[in-house]
Amino acid sequence: MEKFTIYTGTTVPLMNDNIDTDQILPKQFLKLIDKKGFGKYLMYSWRYKDNKYTEDPDFVFNRPEYRKATILITGDNFGAGSSREHAAWALADYGFKVVIAGSFGDIHYNNELNNGMLPIVQPIEVRRKLEQLKPTDEVTVDLEQQKIISPVGEFTFEIDGEWKHKLLNGLDDIGITMQYEDLITEYEKLLAVIVLYFRIFRKLLV
Repeated sequence: MEKFTIYTGTTVPLMNDNIDTDQILPKQFLKLIDKKGFGKYLMYSWRYKDNKYTEDPDFVFNRPEYRKATILITGDNFGAGSSREHAAWALADYGFKVVIAGSFGDIHYNNELNNGMLPIVQPIEVRRKLEQLKPTDEVTVDLEQQKIISPVGEFTFEIDGEWKHKLLNGLDDIGITMQYEDLITEYEKLLAVIVLYFRIFRKLLV
């Protein structure tokens, strides 16, 4: 997982409340198992007019000025519904690095973190300000300082200390385990010696 320290990008507003995981990524795409390529299916029912992927020009993601946005500003209860991690895969593969919402589905919140994204909870007053940003306005998210820095103001946010450490250091569960690689190696060597002595001891008793 890549380190997340300070990130700067542009925003796209999608202020609907209760966007669930089935809207983020419909169930017909769950049979795919590779994380790559899911971005094409993000918000499928809203982005496309038909199953030939004819884009709906009225949907905000399809507007030319928002195509390079990497920070999503959205409503309450984002990612509610099923526990499918595929929804987070789709957001990440599309290019989102930060999602700012009023609240998140608990499992989806963790899924975003596990996939290197930063989900941030902000009140409606802050999100309404961010919603007014121009498509070219840049927003900086400083994880170390826990700040959102934008043309419409600076805002602080909360994050669990353990998750903050993981993101700042680019650590997923495997990465955390690898931090203790030397200790694991020493333990395995010690265990091998103990097993050897045990076998010798058994032979002496025969």
